[in-house]
Amino acid sequence: MKIFGLIGKNINYSFSVNYFSKKFQNENNHDSIYKNFDIPDISYLPQIIKKNKGLKGLNVTIPYKTDVMPYLDKLSRKAEQVGAVNCIRITKKGKLKGYNTDVYGFYKSLIPLLNSNHKKALILGTGGASKAVAFVLDELEIEYRYVSRTPKIDEFSYSDISKEIMKDFLIVINCTPVGTFPEVNNYPDLNYDFFSDKHLAFDLVYNPFETNFLRLAKEKGAITKNGYDMLVFQAEKAWNIWNR
Repeated sequence: MKIFGLIGKNINYSFSVNYFSKKFQNENNHDSIYKNFDIPDISYLPQIIKKNKGLKGLNVTIPYKTDVMPYLDKLSRKAEQVGAVNCIRITKKGKLKGYNTDVYGFYKSLIPLLNSNHKKALILGTGGASKAVAFVLDELEIEYRYVSRTPKIDEFSYSDISKEIMKDFLIVINCTPVGTFPEVNNYPDLNYDFFSDKHLAFDLVYNPFETNFLRLAKEKGAITKNGYDMLVFQAEKAWNIWNR
């Protein structure tokens, strides 16, 4: 039996188990299973590898996309450039190679939404997912600034985001877990009156389908998109990597 899975923290809500279980069922794949590995610390990864002899591949989610990197034997060029890993392939020799499929998923999801006004973006959050988003924006030559609760040099704090800044930055991307089930009443600390019909609001969260971040932005006319399609794109990319 081939084993695939997801490593993360507090991942009972996870998209991946349902997605891959249905995929295996629809494709009459009775030789593969997908499991959640909910761990309190990334140091548990070697134990997971040791205990699951049929393990062929892993997805990686919050909060381990950067913490996992020292545990890997090799990185793809893109994962190294991004500085975050969300996909691991386990070779026949037991070596771990890290990839970043978030880049592919975000690019495929974002491209259809862009127009000529979308030249600057605010990235909410500075974790592993935000690194993939920044990588895509660099490729598209879209200027961006990070927004953080503890901003570094050249980053905004949430209280910095004024009406003037929002007029200039017409893409706002939530890369934080704020608003994820079950904390569905939460949302990033922005003034949503500053959104307009010129804005694009993208939330990497997919559960709930419409977060408060997206709902409040949409009420002001913004184009909105959640993270579901991005996850589907990156999941299929991961499947291709695991089965090379």
